[in-house]
Amino acid sequence: MLNSGRRPKIKLPKTKSEWVWDIIGYTVFLGSIIFLIYYWNELPDRVPAHYNAVGEVDRWGSKMELLILPAIGVFMGVMMQVLEKFPEVHNYPERLNENNAKAFYLVSRKLLNQIKNICFMIFAFILFESASIALEKSDGFGVWFLPVVLVSTMIPIVIGFVKQTKIK
Repeated sequence: MLNSGRRPKIKLPKTKSEWVWDIIGYTVFLGSIIFLIYYWNELPDRVPAHYNAVGEVDRWGSKMELLILPAIGVFMGVMMQVLEKFPEVHNYPERLNENNAKAFYLVSRKLLNQIKNICFMIFAFILFESASIALEKSDGFGVWFLPVVLVSTMIPIVIGFVKQTKIK
């Protein structure tokens, strides 16, 4: 058994799938910020600030509140990007050893990469939809939004755990 202080540091290059996820996630997130900047002066003073479980606006707030999503997204993205670079600090089962560390690190890093980019896309969509509702170009999320968000974040987690159980 290796404790987190003695886990091997293995340099693993980013996989093609990680690059694809990053390109999609960062592009969508950056696109939502550009969208917000472009429409900022057209936005009314009151914009959707919170939604209930069925995707209906249940609180309106200042358009300044729309800046919270990109701020949280940037903070979260930076933190998760740092964690991706140091997979040896992630949490692993006791069966982690020098022979299987590379496999565990890769599965864990890919999972973190996917979750980071899915969060970027979710934040981008919420920002886009909130601005669209405020501009009266959309009626809202609808009941499908929460289930889609939950499923889209749970699928990579379940797949990651299944892959970890198969590592010898």
